[in-house]
Amino acid sequence: MARIGVEETLSDVKAALTELGHEVVDLRSEADAAGCDCCIISGQDKDVMGISNAVISGPVINAQGCNAEDICDMVNQRLS
Repeated sequence: MARIGVEETLSDVKAALTELGHEVVDLRSEADAAGCDCCIISGQDKDVMGISNAVISGPVINAQGCNAEDICDMVNQRLS
């Protein structure tokens, strides 16, 4: 399965992705995203001050307004 970086605050998403067999990595810094196939962010601090640097080539999913099931569906769609 995929290696997925997930912000620490999204514990329900981490549990759901782990249950599906994905390797879940806590995102605490940019370095944690290295080697991830996909990253899930909470959206709370997205593009602070309009600055954004791409660290991974895979998809970055904003979890704001979504439940864990929605996020799992998005991950499966984008990684298939």
